[in-house]
Amino acid sequence: MTTDLNTLLTALYVKIDDEIGGTRCFGRPPLLNDSELICLAVAQALLGFHSEARWMRYAHKHLRGMFPYLPQRAGYNKRLRAALHLVRRLIRELAMDSDFWFDNHWIADSTPVPCGMSRPTVQRSDLAGWAGYGYCASHSRFFWGLRLYLVCTPTGMPITWALANPKIGEREVLAAMLEVDADLVAEREGILLISDTGFASKAFEKALAELGIELLQPSRKQEKQRYGEPMLKKVRQLIESVNDTLKGQLDLERHSGRTFEGVAVRVAQRVLAMAAGIWHNNRIGAPVTRSLVAYDH
Repeated sequence: MTTDLNTLLTALYVKIDDEIGGTRCFGRPPLLNDSELICLAVAQALLGFHSEARWMRYAHKHLRGMFPYLPQRAGYNKRLRAALHLVRRLIRELAMDSDFWFDNHWIADSTPVPCGMSRPTVQRSDLAGWAGYGYCASHSRFFWGLRLYLVCTPTGMPITWALANPKIGEREVLAAMLEVDADLVAEREGILLISDTGFASKAFEKALAELGIELLQPSRKQEKQRYGEPMLKKVRQLIESVNDTLKGQLDLERHSGRTFEGVAVRVAQRVLAMAAGIWHNNRIGAPVTRSLVAYDH
């Protein structure tokens, strides 16, 4: 581990402890508290250990100085799955503690999260009924799994996110996300939501306009060029680079989850790791806020 990663984990521990410290009122306190558990999960994602067994072997050998107590793989897995609500909360807390929280320009996109590569896996998977077959137009391939829907700022800071069956329409999922975070939308004015043509619909645009959200997306065939469309090419590169950070650096597609809770928390773990890197880079004034190079070794 490098000093930069140590600094990130130390700052993150202090932030988490300030937000959730002292919430456990009953029972014997765990040997690995919630703040340490989340920091351990973030370190796992940043260092690229998609196997929990390998990660715990590495942690027991190299991280004893930072974590006085480390559980075995089964205990770590159980604690992490139970902390899904906490991970989701901390993603929002880190976003709110950054300068990017006040950005009214949002980017919306979805990316595949494969959960199985063979027919026998699909037939016996515990994800049946939640996951499904979908098509990734960017890579011209079919997959079985879920879609990660991410609404973020141009810097990549997550505002809201969700996992959904790929058979569900993109507009339907995004509308549900905005409905769940209705208070977040209501307290802002002049939101510009940038998306691709997958979210195109006059009815959907009208519904967003009623919420005070302007939708900016490429024009479809036989449709005149939309206002602001020339800037979309550079913006689309931003969201593609965010997806590349999640998949290329944080191994989103190698999550190894086999259950509902397992997949959800492993995806949330990677979104939190990206948010933590952006948050820390913003605090220290790093020139590139989404760069995780200093923390991945």
